[in-house]
Amino acid sequence: MFQHLGVLGAYLGWTILFIVLGAVVLGSQITAPLRLSKFYLLYGLAFLLYAAGWVGSYLTLRGAAGEWIGSLTGSILMSLVFAVGFHRTRSALTFVLLLFVANSLGYFLGSGLYGSIGGKSGMLLFGVVYGLFLGAGIGAVLHLLQVQRTTS
Repeated sequence: MFQHLGVLGAYLGWTILFIVLGAVVLGSQITAPLRLSKFYLLYGLAFLLYAAGWVGSYLTLRGAAGEWIGSLTGSILMSLVFAVGFHRTRSALTFVLLLFVANSLGYFLGSGLYGSIGGKSGMLLFGVVYGLFLGAGIGAVLHLLQVQRTTS
């Protein structure tokens, strides 16, 4: 994608892919009273800010520092959108930590696989591992948001 779309175009393409596919998969976890259409908008905003924070940090700092700060910045932004959208701002730090750990594990494990295997197979494995860990982190946050809502 880098060759055909450039750096920003590739990141934009991946962001759109994550938003569309992620909303469909994660939307199945949403229960009433949050309408699915509201969740799609909330998720789209959360992921867009996540991507902007991650990519902005990475392109500014580069290297390992950019990756770690990007993971943290993206996790903070996504968590805050979810916390505000679900009216659970008191638990925002928990959501940030959960997403940061899942996000970082997926990214750095995937990156390690890519570094070891290389080529298209390595890049594909990178994306799968990263997506699974990040998706699991987002799913866990969505679960906690709804459990907290029903017990509050």
